Amino acid sequence: MLAFLQFAVILDFMLMSPLGAIIMPALAIGPKQFGLVVSAYAFSAGLSGLLTAGFADRFDRKKLLLFFYVGFILGTLWCGLAQSFETLLMARVVTGLFGGVIGSVVMAISTDLFPVQMRGRVMGMIQTAFAASQVMGIPIGLYLSNRWNWHVPFLAMAGLGVFGGLFVAWRMEPVAAHLNIPQEHSPWMHLFHTVTEPRYLLGFAITAFLTTGGYMLMPFSSAFTVNNIGISLHDLPTVYLVTGLCTIFVGPLVGKAADAFGKFRVFILGTALSITMVLIYTHLGQTPLPLLIVVNTVMFVGIFSRMIPFQAMMSTVPSTTQRGSFNAINASVQQLSGGLASVISGHIVTLGADGKLQNFDITGYVVVGSSLTSLLLLWLLQRSVAAKPAAQVTPAV
Repeated sequence: MLAFLQFAVILDFMLMSPLGAIIMPALAIGPKQFGLVVSAYAFSAGLSGLLTAGFADRFDRKKLLLFFYVGFILGTLWCGLAQSFETLLMARVVTGLFGGVIGSVVMAISTDLFPVQMRGRVMGMIQTAFAASQVMGIPIGLYLSNRWNWHVPFLAMAGLGVFGGLFVAWRMEPVAAHLNIPQEHSPWMHLFHTVTEPRYLLGFAITAFLTTGGYMLMPFSSAFTVNNIGISLHDLPTVYLVTGLCTIFVGPLVGKAADAFGKFRVFILGTALSITMVLIYTHLGQTPLPLLIVVNTVMFVGIFSRMIPFQAMMSTVPSTTQRGSFNAINASVQQLSGGLASVISGHIVTLGADGKLQNFDITGYVVVGSSLTSLLLLWLLQRSVAAKPAAQVTPAV
């Protein structure tokens, strides 16, 4: 059920990337405006996370999850009904206000319910939602948009989300054990103590640098694939389909490897692989479809091999009574930094007279720099966590 909720939230973001090649000409907007549409979700999600962080540990996590999920579905419906750049922008703002908190609540629930020895596998299973959005959501979304228009995928996702939300409301048990632990009286002091803990601040910084990578590349990946690499819109679903199938298989294996061999070691390998493949991908010219599929698949394997152990390590950082606020702020940092990266990418990438994207390789260099920085900071964090007494925090590796 947690994986399904992640699937819905991730698909909402993932859809914007492949549909970019369709939305931009349909609404007569350029890369800068499209980057703003993508970042609008991120900025509003970041604001929402900050506003809810002080209260995130004061409610049954299931009820909190369903409240924001209902708002997310309504925002997605509005995206499907939008007819102009302005209305789509507003719809993305509303969707972000609600959707940006869901991932943090999912993380808090998974940390509450599963011991640290299993969290690599747990995060691996939850993150298969990312791959599933590629296998089922993106190809279907592209098919629906090619068959009718770009509005239909959002309407279909809203309809699917209603049934998923009803199932979660019916079958998921309350998650309220944290309410039995004494908490601070003031939610604002709860928030203050969360944002001033040095170990937490280091974790937030790592999240910011890691997020830069995805938001720098993904908003323009479909336009780059079509206009620069020479893949047709009809072949684009195949790229996402094969990549998604491979990552669905790899995700759980990465989680098991993180539990067995050490989460930080797996993170290092994932960082090295993702850096190599990002540099190759952002320098591609006219490329045959099979070769592009191989490059894209290996790149996402590297990204997953970094994302899964990182989330498992981050789950060990906050104390039980601060999990909700920590994850809400962490999600907020993720969205805000991602929104900023999307805006920056929109200013770096330009549309040439021949219709090709220019300076896309520069975004690749930025991603490499942020990846190396996050690796250094995570090394410092895991040393800090391991040095804490067991009564305060469970070692991350």
